[in-house]
Amino acid sequence: MENQKTFLVIALAVVFFLLFQAWQAQNAPKPVTPATSTVSKAVTPSAAPVTAPTVSPSTTTVPAAVSQAMAPARGPSVPFSTKVFTGHIGLHGGDIQNLGLRAYPVATNNPAPYPILDTSTAKLTTQQSGFLGSDGQLLIPQFAEEKPSSDTNSPIVLKGKAGPLAITKTWVFQPDSYLAEEHIQVTNTGTQPWNGSYFDQILRNDRAESHMFMSIFTGAVLMHGGNFSEVSFGDMRDHPHTETGPGWAGMMDHYFLAAVLPAEQAQHVQVYARPSGSNYVAGINTPLPTLAPGQSTTITQQIFLGPKQQSRLAALGRGLEQTVDYGWFAIIAEPMHLVLKWFHGLVGNWGLAIILLVIVIKAIFFYPSAISYRSMANMRKLQPKLEKLKKECGDDKQKLGAAMMELYRTEKVNPMAGCLPILLQMPFFIALYWVLVESVSLRQAPFILWIHDLAVPDPYYILPLLMGISMFFQQRLNPAPVDPMQKKIMSALPVIFAVFFSFFPAGLVLYWLTNNVVSIGQQYLITRHIMAAKD
Repeated sequence: MENQKTFLVIALAVVFFLLFQAWQAQNAPKPVTPATSTVSKAVTPSAAPVTAPTVSPSTTTVPAAVSQAMAPARGPSVPFSTKVFTGHIGLHGGDIQNLGLRAYPVATNNPAPYPILDTSTAKLTTQQSGFLGSDGQLLIPQFAEEKPSSDTNSPIVLKGKAGPLAITKTWVFQPDSYLAEEHIQVTNTGTQPWNGSYFDQILRNDRAESHMFMSIFTGAVLMHGGNFSEVSFGDMRDHPHTETGPGWAGMMDHYFLAAVLPAEQAQHVQVYARPSGSNYVAGINTPLPTLAPGQSTTITQQIFLGPKQQSRLAALGRGLEQTVDYGWFAIIAEPMHLVLKWFHGLVGNWGLAIILLVIVIKAIFFYPSAISYRSMANMRKLQPKLEKLKKECGDDKQKLGAAMMELYRTEKVNPMAGCLPILLQMPFFIALYWVLVESVSLRQAPFILWIHDLAVPDPYYILPLLMGISMFFQQRLNPAPVDPMQKKIMSALPVIFAVFFSFFPAGLVLYWLTNNVVSIGQQYLITRHIMAAKD
């Protein structure tokens, strides 16, 4: 097999591999693998559609299955703000209904905080909570704020009632943390014992994110019994999930995660993900002890609402960092991301960090690349002899193939040697693809001039065009194919790749362009040296 044909097959394999992996990330269910605020006194109206979870019965204190629609929550809300959050807590239910992330603008041309929780119909994602009696009764408290304070470190304290239950819900926000602490004190004010559970969930519509060839997983994430899994919207509708045991649940999209984290010592919670009308919910149902009249109990848990920064999530523990999925080559992608962050710390520009990363990778593969380029240069020297063989053999392809192999043996040239660095570097290329797709650090990260976001395609297609031109010049250094059809296909590859890469993140195209430029320099020097040598 000729070197050029092999190169073409490998190049196309890279393309189709990326397409398959992107499609799989969006459409296939993920296999299971182990694993203080400023409170304003102003009150503003809000509305959030709420639906009770369907809770599977257990052999202990979790109530029987409940499936009951709840009216949309309408009423006043309490605004709050921290260094990282700006949002509202609804007094019906006492849940965070709307929440923006201050450090993450909606877009490069829209400085508004990214709405990780939003009650609007188009971007519906909101928190919901309530109580389920063992008799199937659904209880949603109506709260009033107690003693609003201007102290930025003061918690938000809400008091309310739901049936026989008196509830005090306290929200605590640390100034620069994406964790919200939720403390719920429940007192039975009735005359009869009360038995039931407390549920807390994230409700979301089925909007998904897709950037042409970059399909991004959006849906529920569950941790139960130490096992992490992603559950797509289609899977939730076909097979609702309910697991009993320690864990957590939430919803995630491209860069952000909203997850309910019960106390780590809670051993009998139910972790679930299922449809809720036309929407979907993922949450936790915590069984409560039987409360005699006048008896109280307290539930303490956290809700993470923030970016999927792997280092931050890993520091929190509980496997939250598994929501950052680097694909099949995570073992390469994770150190690549660390090196990329280190370079960014040095130069302060993610584009320059990518260029430096390329130089490091090229240095690592300097000798395998040199072997490849020497092979290509030697093949280039054989071009006149190959053309002569083609004329002598005519249309007899079998004879031509045998003659070419004999020529390779005589001249001690291995046409397959040029494939080695491509095979070695392909995992690094794919790993970087997922680093650029998954890393929230590169979201809206500018490079130079017209590149304002390395995580999205080049708006003017300049980088893909330059990459295509670099491929064209690189091909001029390679031996031309003997087969006319292969020659035409190879000539079209720069155009095909330039068009294809115009849909990829600008950061990935920058990586490939830089790799080509460095390769051209190395290949040119080696080819010039060998071509100048005497036969």
